[in-house]
Amino acid sequence: MTSCITDRPPVRRLGTTDMEISTVGLGTWAIGGTGWRYAWGAQDDATSIATIRRAVEAGVNWIDTAPVYGLGHAEEVVGEAIAALPEGDRPLVFTKCGLVWHESDPGAPPRRLLRPESVRREVEASLRRLGVERIDLYQVHWPGDGPPPDDPDGQAVPEAPADATGIQEYWQVMADLRAEGKVRAIALSNHGLTRLKAAEAIAHVDAVQPRFSALSREAAAEIAWAEAHGTGVLAHQPMHSGLLSGAFSTERVAALPADDWRRRSPDFTTGLERNLVVVEAMRPIAERLGVPLPAVAVAWVLAWPGVTGAAVGARRPEQLDDWIGAGAVELTDRDLAEIATAIDDVAMGSGPVGVPAERAR
Repeated sequence: MTSCITDRPPVRRLGTTDMEISTVGLGTWAIGGTGWRYAWGAQDDATSIATIRRAVEAGVNWIDTAPVYGLGHAEEVVGEAIAALPEGDRPLVFTKCGLVWHESDPGAPPRRLLRPESVRREVEASLRRLGVERIDLYQVHWPGDGPPPDDPDGQAVPEAPADATGIQEYWQVMADLRAEGKVRAIALSNHGLTRLKAAEAIAHVDAVQPRFSALSREAAAEIAWAEAHGTGVLAHQPMHSGLLSGAFSTERVAALPADDWRRRSPDFTTGLERNLVVVEAMRPIAERLGVPLPAVAVAWVLAWPGVTGAAVGARRPEQLDDWIGAGAVELTDRDLAEIATAIDDVAMGSGPVGVPAERAR
């Protein structure tokens, strides 16, 4: 299969900020390593650092991380990786707040904690772990109301009335951090349309980060809202946690490490056979285009109007070859129709099955 690394990824402006970002960024959930509730199994730090540096060399200019990934460990690894890079070569660093773990019980679900004093403690801790003076994009990881996100496949957060979100308090402190220069821009992840509208009434939402892939399209309305309001969109899990890589089967799931959260996820167990129908619809498209199958999955997300970029995970440098060129992949109407038919045939998820006629930039 032809490598997808040819030219550097194209860039798009992130909302109304002054940041021009590559269409693909490196997600770091898996490099948090083992020993916490949503681990992907053991991960070698030296390999993670090599992966980050390889991505930057290939033109990826942003890294998405979070304190909860490895309970601080992913941020430390990112900090170590970028510290050795020349100042002009360092990528933008995006991180999050709002999920706080129990030091005495790392395997417990993290708490959704977004009181102003907690957010301020978190931003200082992230700055120290990352070794930076300012965070480029600071994101609220999950809404501050409701139970912990204890579903292993990260399903969409239910909508809530604007007066029940609790967003007024924590979004104001995020705006204050932006004004103080602690962070360059602010964003909401996994928040849903109702909460976005409530936040925008307080301070401009620079970006959103919804879960979005061919298998998870519930955020389509959120993306449309963002496009209309000058808000950037960073899609997370565009390959649905690896399911759209083309490498999964019942045997592969059974071989996952015991502490890999995907072993508990319905998408990888009871729903696997149905999900693989969509994967197989992408395979001949990849063959026609001469690109790896993961590049097609990411290109589908990037074709959506309003999407600025996609945060894609990688645990080893060679995995980057599969998707780093996705921003240059041009899916035809025929390609999109074949994927839409497969989604429709298996009644996969909710939300529109096809990319809107008005294609992305």
